[in-house]
Amino acid sequence: MSCVFCDIIAESVPAYTVYSDSSVVAFLDHRPLMPGHVLVVPRGHYALLADLPPSLTCELFLVVQRMTTAVERAMHADGSFVAANIKVSQSVPHVHVHVVPRRKGDGLFGKTFQWTRHPYPSEAAIREAQNAIRHELQE
Repeated sequence: MSCVFCDIIAESVPAYTVYSDSSVVAFLDHRPLMPGHVLVVPRGHYALLADLPPSLTCELFLVVQRMTTAVERAMHADGSFVAANIKVSQSVPHVHVHVVPRRKGDGLFGKTFQWTRHPYPSEAAIREAQNAIRHELQE
């Protein structure tokens, strides 16, 4: 069974990686809710959060915690939205946590949650977000 996130981790599918260590990889979502939307994934293939070993759960969420600060600063956001779909709406069966920059009045939440994708306008815009987040992670 093929997994696009495993392919990204193996670097056989291109992605805009913003963070990588021996256990966790984070990269820009190719169809973001907002520019700077990052996916944080474990290197090993685990379909569901319940499948993730406790020690790896801690490592994953420590990266998520760091990523929220870096994404907010890099994208000049007011805050962030962190989410993990489990089974329902989980488009890739590989544990992944969304870190989405938020601004007051951005329209993500109204009377209902709007999971509307906004592609980057250009390759330059993707690289700019990638570089800004990488820079903030180094600070």
